[in-house]
Amino acid sequence: MKPRKDRGSSFRKRKPLEPPFPGSGTGADAPISPQREAPSSGYAAPPRHDPASTDWGEVADWYDQLVGDAGSDYHQKVVLPGVIRLLAPGPADRCLDVACGQGVLCRMLHHNHGVKMTGIDASGQLIRLARERSDEAITYDVADARDLSRFNPASFTAAACVLAIQNMDSIDVVFENVARVLAPGGRFVIAMMHPCFRSPKGAYWGWDADRSIQFRRVERYLSPRKEPIRMHPGSDPGLTTWTFHRPLQTYIKSLARAGLLVDAMEEWPSHRRSEPGSRALAEDLARREIPLFLALRMVQSKPPCGIEP
Repeated sequence: MKPRKDRGSSFRKRKPLEPPFPGSGTGADAPISPQREAPSSGYAAPPRHDPASTDWGEVADWYDQLVGDAGSDYHQKVVLPGVIRLLAPGPADRCLDVACGQGVLCRMLHHNHGVKMTGIDASGQLIRLARERSDEAITYDVADARDLSRFNPASFTAAACVLAIQNMDSIDVVFENVARVLAPGGRFVIAMMHPCFRSPKGAYWGWDADRSIQFRRVERYLSPRKEPIRMHPGSDPGLTTWTFHRPLQTYIKSLARAGLLVDAMEEWPSHRRSEPGSRALAEDLARREIPLFLALRMVQSKPPCGIEP
């Protein structure tokens, strides 16, 4: 099919070549980056996943191969440094990593900042991998973020949820649970794919040939929705999970109802650069100007402020 053209502009639904973070909803969202393609040999395809599930347990070993011990280059260069800066961790902190995956953030905060870490994830397989990669000073548990009743109120001084909130249903319940286990004044940092510009099946890269610019086309934003996403793009179309798109106002109101008040927001662009070519400058400009990630920092403030939706 030829690209649709309109007054010198073209729109392409690109193959999603960003690392498939759990809950990222990466669908036709990423600038092309050849180094993220799977190698042609020595690479085991992931097993088929239950399409009704939202955790990545059945592809845990495959995902672990892809992300590795320290996270992808996006984790290392953009996301984890930003999350840690916003958390401002110290050795007196007790931190909960919500949807910790294989424990990348837990290990960084424990080893580099002396934080007492607890990581939870709904996937027992990812928790197994986290324990194998970490020392015994870090606690890992299989738990649903919507039920943190195993923890006493005010058990933690900090919490984080990295690139997973968009894979969670019922965020009101998630935020209420996090607020309950945070001590008054505790910090909570969320990093997510930017919902304004990375809407699954609702935002795409386009090229304006007349002006020689790459731009972001956003077709839909305000309506919350649930979309299936491919867990391993380009390989097995039947290997899917769910992502939940929500506009920013939904997150802010839900956090406020839980007594989690936003005191910082940052928008992070991609660190990558295009290889030399006729569109390289335009693509790099688009990467710098159109953020890939959104980060929010909240402070636990009780009682909840009672803002109505």
